Amino acid sequence: MSTPRSPDSGLHALDEVSDLLRRFRIEDDLVHREQLPSAEDRRGLVETLVHRQHRAALANRIAQIHAADIAYVLEALPPEERAMVWSLVSESQQGDVLVELAESVRPSIIELCSREALIRVALQLEPDELAAMAEDFPAGVLERVQQGLSVEEREQLRAAMSYPEDSVGAWMDFEMITIRDDVTLEVVLRYLRRFEALPDHTDQIFVVDRSERLRGVLPLDQLLIHEPEGRVVDVMRTDPISLRAREPVEDAAQAFERYDLVSAPVLDETGRLVGRLVVSEVVDVIRDQSDAETLSRAGLQDDEDLFASVWASARNRWLWLGVNLFTAFVASRVIGAFEGTIERVVALAALMPVVAGIAGNSGNQTMTIITRSLALNQINRNTLGRLFAKELAVATLNGVVWGSLAGVFVWMLYLGTGQESLLAFTMMLAILLNLLIAALIGLGVPLALERMGRDPAMGASVLLTFTTDSLGFLIFLGLASLFFGLA
Repeated sequence: MSTPRSPDSGLHALDEVSDLLRRFRIEDDLVHREQLPSAEDRRGLVETLVHRQHRAALANRIAQIHAADIAYVLEALPPEERAMVWSLVSESQQGDVLVELAESVRPSIIELCSREALIRVALQLEPDELAAMAEDFPAGVLERVQQGLSVEEREQLRAAMSYPEDSVGAWMDFEMITIRDDVTLEVVLRYLRRFEALPDHTDQIFVVDRSERLRGVLPLDQLLIHEPEGRVVDVMRTDPISLRAREPVEDAAQAFERYDLVSAPVLDETGRLVGRLVVSEVVDVIRDQSDAETLSRAGLQDDEDLFASVWASARNRWLWLGVNLFTAFVASRVIGAFEGTIERVVALAALMPVVAGIAGNSGNQTMTIITRSLALNQINRNTLGRLFAKELAVATLNGVVWGSLAGVFVWMLYLGTGQESLLAFTMMLAILLNLLIAALIGLGVPLALERMGRDPAMGASVLLTFTTDSLGFLIFLGLASLFFGLA
């Protein structure tokens, strides 16, 4: 009887494998350091036995772990331990593990495989899985794998590789059940009994004509509750949600969320049924989108292996570090231009970060809302004007409220210096103006990036920080120079 798996089984597996590896290292080191000069052969034998015992224990534990959890464990281990664990994964399970591995880690695992072993593992995969990993295979491997596929599988592989990686066609599954509409439900039931197992996430059967064009879908619940003598054409749904192979997979993910889909038929340009998209792939799409957005916000170019080389990791972070360094120098020059004012009113140096900090936070809030709305396709030309007006109104209200509150605090802090009133008014007005600028940047940057076909979140926080810092310092110090110069 199998043991039920918990949602955090991957974490438990990582803890257990890490503990086995740690004990292996400790005991192996203790045996190796035993000072037995007269018993070298015996020490070597002990080392070999201990090594084999630990490998056997580790292999036995790995054999019990789900492929997705093995992938999770491999991603969290350093290279030398990763290689040891991979060597203990059975060849029959390696294909499933490769599919589950993160794209940043998969190449390092493939490098551990011999060419022949990799071909054998690849032949276990479905055409859509092969297409997803095609770029990771060494030269010539995919061609050798294709020779071992059936004619139908080769056609499916070529079809999957012909679609852009961010399209529905690149994510669709070719395993599906199709029937004609002129048969009875009894015939359909007998047909289903011929399968050893139904394709994963089969909640409906696709009804097609002789040209493989979609006519409708037959939900399994309808198949089970209607009389077997009934005909498919009388029971099937003729208005199913269908997807186009070349449409963006992000749009398909939104459709799955909106309509609570488990699977959906995928059609080509002529309306022919070419595959289906299932909820498990959509979950992967959503996770990839979330990961990409998180990385883009931090200014990272690509996802990176947790234990990638120092050079590769550093290079991945260079672009926006360079941009940040440049913008920091610009902000420093803005401050430098007002050195005289700061020397006259030293309190300005302590108050500058307040203006920049609150504006940066407000701009980030606006940017997050806009980026999310763009991802959900909720912004169009008809609503853009109202959206700008609304966010500027919010920024104005927040600027008045929080600028006034900051002004009161400044007035209390510097009460008795003779400068408290001007400092308080300068602070209030600077916060109001900087919050308006932050709102404009929070709106404008994602929209501009989206218009250019780029990720709306890509480096947006870096650009926002630069703007709120530089213009915040400029506004605050500029106002202070004006007001204190007139005083």
